[in-house]
Amino acid sequence: MRTRILVAVSATLLAVTAARAADETVATVGTVTITREQLEKAVKPQLIEVENQRFEILSDGLDELIAEQLFTLEAKSKDISSEQLVQTEINAKVPEPSDAEVQKVYDDNKAQLGGQTLDAVKPRIVEFLKQQKAEERHAAYVEELKGKYKTTVALKAPKVEVSTAGRPARGPESAPVTIIEFSDYECPFCKRAEVVVQEVVKAYPDKVKLVYRHFPLDFHEQAKPAAEASACAGAQGKFWEFHDKLFAGPSLSPERYKAIAAEVGLDQAKFDQCVQKNEFKAQIEQDMADASAVGVTGTPAFFINGRMISGAQPFEKFKEIIDEELAASAAPKS
Repeated sequence: MRTRILVAVSATLLAVTAARAADETVATVGTVTITREQLEKAVKPQLIEVENQRFEILSDGLDELIAEQLFTLEAKSKDISSEQLVQTEINAKVPEPSDAEVQKVYDDNKAQLGGQTLDAVKPRIVEFLKQQKAEERHAAYVEELKGKYKTTVALKAPKVEVSTAGRPARGPESAPVTIIEFSDYECPFCKRAEVVVQEVVKAYPDKVKLVYRHFPLDFHEQAKPAAEASACAGAQGKFWEFHDKLFAGPSLSPERYKAIAAEVGLDQAKFDQCVQKNEFKAQIEQDMADASAVGVTGTPAFFINGRMISGAQPFEKFKEIIDEELAASAAPKS
């Protein structure tokens, strides 16, 4: 009983301290005061970005410390030095790059090589490939050692509470991972990211639910009309069909929206009326306000179980975070 009372008192004191910190005056202009809460709200996007960067640095540093400790334990078990272990288990197991691999790197980067021949740049390509293979072998060996020496990580990534707001979703409702996407149909980076998003949904059909929310940028003339048109299609149960065709098409225009409406089988009269009356204008503006409130300043932006990543990231970045979240959801609760 005493322990419960102490916990309750501590929680109360923390709440009071937090409230006082929020009310703290950080500046005055004439008779107007600016509080810490106002300040932090104004710079929230930058604070979230800094917190994410801080976590990445801590996470990378922790990975290095874990690997170092695993190597020390394994070297001790074999009665050799850590350096000898690296030599025998990593360096000695890195294969020489094949001619086909060298040729592929050369072909993929020919435009940046300024006309240099394969023979001229081959030593650099071989060195690059060997370093790449060594890093892959290092990562694989660390995972092997984690299986031998129980390793747990308690470092938690920063998370932001983001509402799905009842917006269109793909994937099972009970999926352990929810990805909330804020995007813009006229944004070239969003179009590039869409390919990766579809790859993610395909790779995790039973594990990921994707929710789409709008963040049309002011300088994209057709972004908001396209968002409203897609919402009108959603009112007839055809959001995703309309959405996919918007991103797949070469351009955006009112004529294109009408054409897509016909292609996906919408009631044209209802669709036209919905678009004309801007029936989903308030919903789009709510998406934009919610995005700004959680630190979104550009598109695309994604929240994977509340973990924010910005920009057109590769599939591997999504996979890394999704796999971490799946592992966390599968771990026994203490």
